[in-house]
Amino acid sequence: MQTLQQLRTAVSTEVAAKALNRQPQTLRKWACLENGPIRPIRINGRLAWPLEELARLLNGGENA
Repeated sequence: MQTLQQLRTAVSTEVAAKALNRQPQTLRKWACLENGPIRPIRINGRLAWPLEELARLLNGGENA
């Protein structure tokens, strides 16, 4: 049986910011202006950052 962590496909702004070595407000600005290297999904009014996109960015996809 898979755990919830294995099923998770997106993380919060705080977790994504820490992974990217950025401030959470930077990611919020990316979302607001739609000009960042990755775009969040919105779940019930909250931002969620796709793990697949974070991994691509961390592996040299685009510069943060």
